[in-house]
Amino acid sequence: MRRYGAPVYVRHEIVHNRTVVEGLEAQGAIFVEELDEVPQDAHVVFSAHGVPKSVPAEAERRNLIYLDATCPLVSKVHREAERHFAGGGDEQRHILMIGHAGHPEVVGTMGQLPPGAVTLINDAEEAAAVEPADPDKLAFITQTTLSVDDTSEIVAILRERFPKIEGPRREDICYATTNRQTAVKELAAECDLVVVIGATNSSNSQRLREVAERSLAKRALLVPKVADMDWSELEGVKTLGMSAGASAPESLVQEMIRELSLRFDVQIEERIVKEENINFRLPHPLSGAH
Repeated sequence: MRRYGAPVYVRHEIVHNRTVVEGLEAQGAIFVEELDEVPQDAHVVFSAHGVPKSVPAEAERRNLIYLDATCPLVSKVHREAERHFAGGGDEQRHILMIGHAGHPEVVGTMGQLPPGAVTLINDAEEAAAVEPADPDKLAFITQTTLSVDDTSEIVAILRERFPKIEGPRREDICYATTNRQTAVKELAAECDLVVVIGATNSSNSQRLREVAERSLAKRALLVPKVADMDWSELEGVKTLGMSAGASAPESLVQEMIRELSLRFDVQIEERIVKEENINFRLPHPLSGAH
């Protein structure tokens, strides 16, 4: 908005967190689901989840000025899919995508290739049942916000069934997702309750809650923000673990800590499992802005 002025249209929630979305709306962002809701010659941003190739093509056809805010880690998955599909001749491979049906990232990734080029694998059961036309010419990619353990199980099934299947050169699951799941695993067994701060439509936040439950936490809750907290859930809780989804801003964590401190005698112990120091460039053309 500082660069172009309001309004700026955003196709789909830029990240799955209402606090972030509402903050941008207050500055003049207008969120839409499809480009036909965007006026002619307007500025539009594509969400971090990525979009099918048909979306920027439609934006160009309508002379919309667009910024592609696709997460670079999602873009990496797009390029992997294209690389396998573009092998040409005997090297071209059918793609198996491990992910959740209907998730914007999955829709965007599958939309990088022609219809029929990608088969979606939702779970281990589907991995065990899929029957590709040529079992010797396959590759797999994954959604970036999955459970590391669930994905490993599915990959193991695919590799056992299709020994020649090719995988990504590097892990597809987002480092922020992986690090948070690792931290919750270390924390959960010590806790009477684990609270994950994150949106209910956030895949990585939902996976954190599941990881906490599987890692022997007595209970685990997904709470979007302080106002949504049911304080009766803390009755009898002596040790509370807290984490947050990758799309949850730090302000939500600090608000929860402040409210806890007002209601309870709180002693805080911060656990650092891994430092994150990765930075991404702004999308073109903002990368050239001063």
